[in-house]
Amino acid sequence: MAESNGAWLTQDAYDRLTQELEYLSGPYRQEIVDRIAAARDEGDLRENGGYHAARDEQGKNEARINQLKHLLENAQVGDAPNDDGVVALGMVIEAEVASRSMKFLLGSREIEETLPANSDLKVFSEKSPMGAAILGAKEGDEVTYLAPNGKELTAKIVSVKPFQG
Repeated sequence: MAESNGAWLTQDAYDRLTQELEYLSGPYRQEIVDRIAAARDEGDLRENGGYHAARDEQGKNEARINQLKHLLENAQVGDAPNDDGVVALGMVIEAEVASRSMKFLLGSREIEETLPANSDLKVFSEKSPMGAAILGAKEGDEVTYLAPNGKELTAKIVSVKPFQG
């Protein structure tokens, strides 16, 4: 798999996010514009809660559109990398962290919504402290990273397998 700064996405996740972008950029964007226009017609904007709520929603929608555009433009889409025992995007990792066994997929958090409902697989971003620390590690390696709470943790990589989504 080619190296990239983009997140790894399954084809299902990519398709779902593309559909979300189309909806947010088209029909939903127009719906918000219509709500703003209707609220503006009510008169005094300083005390018009509907107007301010619609403007807030417009800002959130535009932020999500920008986020999706960036994610989709830079995403690595498709099959997981080869089964060579090296931690990479699209791999399912089993690790021992702070005496706890963990199993997770390394990739974009956007993948979670496309996993089967009965899946107990968590998704960790490669940009998270642990994700960044284990990227490139091999089965049997131990890596140390700084957790968000400020504690230094060690993760031992037990197994690394391609995602079979």
